[in-house]
Formats: sequence, structure tokens, C-alpha cells
Amino acid sequence: MAQVEATTERVIAADAETVFDALADYQEARRTVLPGQFSEYEVREGGDGEGTLVHWKLQATSKRVRDCLLEVTEPTDGQLVEKDRNSSMVTTWTVTPAGEGKSKAVVSTVWNGAGGIGGFFEKTFAPKGLGRIYDELLRNLAAEVEK
Repeated sequence: MAQVEATTERVIAADAETVFDALADYQEARRTVLPGQFSEYEVREGGDGEGTLVHWKLQATSKRVRDCLLEVTEPTDGQLVEKDRNSSMVTTWTVTPAGEGKSKAVVSTVWNGAGGIGGFFEKTFAPKGLGRIYDELLRNLAAEVEK
């Protein structure tokens, strides 16, 4: 099993605290910025950053749906980590200042991929597909916080 990684970033015209607060708001803001590939969204515990337990289904492809139950931690300032209880998937969101009134949001997801030929295709194509999903999410986030 090889580790698979997908990373996407975007500079957003809002300060880092505003962007981070929106990402950490699983009750409202996060729900509104998720693209159509996410379904069955439900906050099960908490709802604001550290200590949140959130569920969703992620339809990565027409045939691949991942049932995610994510525990949220905040290991450092400006960082959210979502660990999936149902798989090896870990997503890290990092928000840092990027100049006057701007911030950079980076999302990186890693998981243990399949072996064999299936693993080859997963490692080749999954990062691009997930990157497109996260690019749309970050675009939606920017539109939300730049209002």
C-alpha cells in the first residue's frame, strides 16, 4: 500500500482569522461551502473546531463514495486536522497570512492507497479528482468570506 496525497491551495482576500473561523465553523459556514460531491452532512458533536465530530459522504467519482466520520483537532494555531474514523484518511487545513488583508488556505489529504494495479490508478488519478473537489470548496470559501 502506497500513501496517496492530494494538496490544493488558494490565496483568499480575507484575513487568516476570518478564513480559519469559517473553516472551523462546521455548524454553518462549512456546510455552505461544500460542493455537490458531499452529501449526508451531519455534525454529531461540537461544531466549532477542536472536538467536533462530523459525518459526510464524499462522492469522489461516479462509482466511489467514501463514508467519512471525522474527528477534528487543532494541533497548532491556524490548523485543523480531520481524522476519518472509517479509514486511514487524514485531511489537514492550514491558514496563514499572505499579505495585507489576505490569507493562504492549504488543504492536504493523505491516505493509504490500495495495492496492485488498482493502487497505481488510485495514486495516479485520485489526487487530481480530489484536488478539483477541494479547489471548488476553496473557491466557495473565498466567495463566502470575501463578501
